[in-house]
Amino acid sequence: MGGTGVWLVGARGSVATTVVAGCAGLVAGLYPATGLVTETEEFAAAGLPELSSLVFGGHDTVDWPLVKRAEVLAEQGVLPYGLVRAVRRELAVADGEIRPGGPVAGDGRSDEELIAAFAADIGGFTRRGGLARTVVVNVASTEPVAVEGGRLPASSLYAAAALRAGCAYVNFTPSAGVGHPALEESRARADVPWAGRDGKTGQTLLRAVLAPMFRQRALAVRAWSGTNLLGGGDGAALADPAAAAAKNAGKNRVLEDNLGALPEGEVHIDEVPALGEWKTAWDHVAFEGFLGSRMVLQTIWQGCDSALAAPLVLDLARLAARAHEAGIAGGLAELGFYFKDPDGGSAALAEQYDALVAFAARLAGGR
Repeated sequence: MGGTGVWLVGARGSVATTVVAGCAGLVAGLYPATGLVTETEEFAAAGLPELSSLVFGGHDTVDWPLVKRAEVLAEQGVLPYGLVRAVRRELAVADGEIRPGGPVAGDGRSDEELIAAFAADIGGFTRRGGLARTVVVNVASTEPVAVEGGRLPASSLYAAAALRAGCAYVNFTPSAGVGHPALEESRARADVPWAGRDGKTGQTLLRAVLAPMFRQRALAVRAWSGTNLLGGGDGAALADPAAAAAKNAGKNRVLEDNLGALPEGEVHIDEVPALGEWKTAWDHVAFEGFLGSRMVLQTIWQGCDSALAAPLVLDLARLAARAHEAGIAGGLAELGFYFKDPDGGSAALAEQYDALVAFAARLAGGR
């Protein structure tokens, strides 16, 4: 009993594949741990599980082998040349621990039956691996804001299964997950930690830095508009207006929390399939300075979401596992550094980082 399970919901997606392949590459010493906050000096004494101790599995509704997904990501430049060949065995092992997710078309199971099945899958994974504990991380596609028919959305089914299986839970997506009102009683009974929602990887990360700057310098933001161009699975999912609304809510929440009010302007998300796994985000900030001087700040963020998200997922899995080991339960507001929608605390990135480092010191103390 020593390993730590990482159960990925959306286990054959781009982010999950990058997590598994990237972790294997780091453990093999092929690449430095760039982007992993938990590998910096401030976290050395926190007692986090070693990267080499992480064991991967998960749920997905597709059966495309993980190795094939990794090969596509390598062709698109998301994964480095040669990495897939070097970690093929690790990808195959993780692929063998992926179980069918749901609900899918024609699945007649009730919510309770699905939760029980998912919890059994997670529990079986933990037992087979002789793992000390498992963290469930949702990296699936963004769901629409509302689900018809009065049933729980898929993300909340998986979250309920995690609670039932006695696992820590991390929601890296804007979907409801463990925060659904129907899970309030389950959350109260569960003696596990949870964190999130919606990982802060690109445009919103920048907003969390810039918005406090304007407020602290007493500069009046008149309007803040943004545009995102992206392809891949995320682009296809966010082509649904309801799913895009869930994503944009987090982007706007960072501005409102940091500025005190939401300025004029909108965020647009446009699917551009030709971009593949890459995206471009623009922000246009109109602000007012001394004596009413009107000025503009424009930013361009170009990057790969999977490469930005993967180290954060590894960080969160390690931190949630250590919190669980230390007997900490409930929402982990201290992990707000990683999320658009944290569980309380400041929305400013610098203050969130200070809270995270303080949490690492608390973990180093044992509880």
